[in-house]
Amino acid sequence: MIKFHFPISVHKHLSQLLSQTIHITPPPRAERREFTRKRHRQRQAMAPNAKVVQALSQAESAPGEKGTAYEALLANIKNLSSPASAVDDLNAIVDSFFGQSLGVVSTRAVLGSFVTTLKSLENQDVWIEVGTRTLSVLASQPSSFLDAAATLCELVATARESNEDFFGAAKMLAEIPLDSSQRKVTDEEKARVWIRIVRNYLEEDDSTAAETYVNKLKNMMHMIADQDLTLHFGLSQARIQDAKRDFLSAAQRYHEISLSPAIADEERLHTLAMAIKCAILAPAGPLRSRMLGRLYKDDRAVQLAEFGILEKMFLDRLLSQAEVDSFAEGLQPHQLATTSDGSTVLAKAVVEHNLLGASRLYSNIGFEALGSLLGLDADRAEETTARMIEQGRLVGRMDQLDGIVWFEGGEASGEKGSGRAEVVAGKEMRRWDANVESLADEVENVTNSLQKEFPDFVAANLVI
Repeated sequence: MIKFHFPISVHKHLSQLLSQTIHITPPPRAERREFTRKRHRQRQAMAPNAKVVQALSQAESAPGEKGTAYEALLANIKNLSSPASAVDDLNAIVDSFFGQSLGVVSTRAVLGSFVTTLKSLENQDVWIEVGTRTLSVLASQPSSFLDAAATLCELVATARESNEDFFGAAKMLAEIPLDSSQRKVTDEEKARVWIRIVRNYLEEDDSTAAETYVNKLKNMMHMIADQDLTLHFGLSQARIQDAKRDFLSAAQRYHEISLSPAIADEERLHTLAMAIKCAILAPAGPLRSRMLGRLYKDDRAVQLAEFGILEKMFLDRLLSQAEVDSFAEGLQPHQLATTSDGSTVLAKAVVEHNLLGASRLYSNIGFEALGSLLGLDADRAEETTARMIEQGRLVGRMDQLDGIVWFEGGEASGEKGSGRAEVVAGKEMRRWDANVESLADEVENVTNSLQKEFPDFVAANLVI
């Protein structure tokens, strides 16, 4: 079975990625960055190691092909350099071989050895300092070293991810040359980089920047065979839709991922729980009802703590405040955010659900009584009811003079305007016509019976 991992230096299970809040507390990260800057200033004050300076002098004065001498120096760097001077030593080596005009072929070979040596040091601070400076040097060179630049960008991004500098990692990954005519990059390689950028932006709660790269990925994911990339793309879409409060679409994405046999059972259950949470938070109406139906009929749902509230919502039963509070404890901060009208996303979803539940219990109800049932004042209850009828999520009509809402049986279509009184009026007229016809039939039956029993009476009194 494939384990669902993301190619960040610190690998995490899908369940951990889903359960963590998107917001990262800034003070610790700010302290780490300040600490990195202080160490960087300390290193700037140091000079290259004397052994490295001597080896560079020998390489620069070597007769003939100097590239071999630089490669030998890099192969022996651990013996010549020290951890304290590693940054300055490597920077000095870069400055030296780029200053020797070795030629494109030799420079490319030396640069490849340099990148391999930098990787082998396994020091993330060195990767960031040396990698960033080397990239600035390469920026002034001809576009003949794009492979090395791409490798350095990935190396620096990996180090930044380990330091939880996700924004810096995303920026660095975005600098990888993917569309150059001098460097062939497959669609799968592009997708891998872009998905990594998306995930980093999501860690910084920047769903807008993340969505930019998701939109790029949409045009190529149908050509990607890697199942891991496909799953990560679907998860990224779900998280963006979740962050943007498009809960119905997010629920559908999470549910699709939870059905994938490529991830572990525990992770699938966790993703199913995310789907249930998003479906409950979605606006009440026929679309959400269908989504709740799919989740309710999923045999795995009964294993989850969210099943109780899922069942009540699916069966249009009224929710108590205690049940809502218990459910809210498992939500992420953005799912509890305050909307423009001052209520939370959850409170709004519960009010709309309870209004639908009330429509199953009552044929009509006054706004005052409805507000008491929903925990709102009469004006807010009227406003909520009018909006749901207008949006086609509730079938009914309102008598504002008498302060009463009349609920009609059947399901709303979900189309805007389909639940308004104009649609119901046609049904009321047909019902009125049927009642008048029935009354006329009864009068005629009574008249016929009188003619049979009392013909003289009928002849004397019947007015035609």
